[in-house]
Amino acid sequence: MIRQQICEVGRMLWQRGLVGATEGNISVRLDDQHILCTPSGVSKGHLQATDLVVIDYEGKSSTGNTPSSEIRMHLRMYAKRADCMAVVHAHPITATGFALAGESLPNDAMPGSTVVLGPVALVPFGMPGTEDLPNTLEPFLADHKTFLLSHHGAVVMGRDVKDAYHRMEILERTAQIVLTARMLGGAKQMPPEAIETLNRLSKVNL
Repeated sequence: MIRQQICEVGRMLWQRGLVGATEGNISVRLDDQHILCTPSGVSKGHLQATDLVVIDYEGKSSTGNTPSSEIRMHLRMYAKRADCMAVVHAHPITATGFALAGESLPNDAMPGSTVVLGPVALVPFGMPGTEDLPNTLEPFLADHKTFLLSHHGAVVMGRDVKDAYHRMEILERTAQIVLTARMLGGAKQMPPEAIETLNRLSKVNL
């Protein structure tokens, strides 16, 4: 069941243009000893259940396939957040554009995005595929669930893999809407009392 869900999420990411080629990676916490994740070098739009890799919390595979090169980032997120049950990393075009420009997204754009995304962290550049990336991400993990990675892409946590996918989709839609609003003269804030209420609802816990 979980394998099929990961494959489905991979296809949705690819179909919606949130990843291209072999970009992105997905993982799910199976238990206190194992994680199920996508392999290295495989298109997320064409995943098969047998492609997925079971690893331990040191990143060691119990199958023949090689886990994603970004698995260190996933492992750090699981280690620091007991409530994190799934991680999706993608390269959504508009949201990644904000990361490339060194800008986060406002937390007062729309009610849905405020609650689903929470405050969006803008994480400094960390070299992909190395310990540098999880090291730069770690200071933001306690207080955020949505992250823009400078010059890289985005990563989100979820209660399960579908929840994480939905957060990634909302992140990209919010980025597109904010960019459109800027082209029309600039986004206007919601009423202050609405922002205060929504921020209370937008808990860090998943």
